Amino acid sequence: MATSRGRDAAKGVAVQIAGWLLVLIGIAALVLPGPGLLALFAGMALLSTQYSWAERRLSPVKKAALRTAADSVATWSRLLVSAIGVTALIALGIVWGVRPHAPGWWPVADRWWLLGGWGTGATLILSGLIAGATVVYSYFNFREIRHDEAANERSGASAGKAPGSTG
Repeated sequence: MATSRGRDAAKGVAVQIAGWLLVLIGIAALVLPGPGLLALFAGMALLSTQYSWAERRLSPVKKAALRTAADSVATWSRLLVSAIGVTALIALGIVWGVRPHAPGWWPVADRWWLLGGWGTGATLILSGLIAGATVVYSYFNFREIRHDEAANERSGASAGKAPGSTG
């Protein structure tokens, strides 16, 4: 009995740590490369198992994350921009890891050129791989949602309704 309570407490602490970590990563990834809303949603989903306030705020975060995922694969141009971004992020990580000599235009000491080496490079590569996997996942799971919404808006507009109106 005491061991099951201890195990449950340890599980609760682990869920909270993982949830808060994902929330922090998600907030950071809103402005840095990475799937910010998806990480934020995952963190909030974990925290909602422990806190009622997180459960109440989960639905808007989920809607925003799914909308962003659907929008990111709505058109071929967006897919192309995403693919270029993913490729650039991975390439930047490789360059950062290889750490070529500082160029002549670099204004400060060479030791300040591309700080971090492979540690930073690996993080950039991992972010690119996660972003690429997110784009592929979104393409296969959310592209049809976007097409259905566009078709509904067109049919509503052709019937004399304003796009997005319900009645």
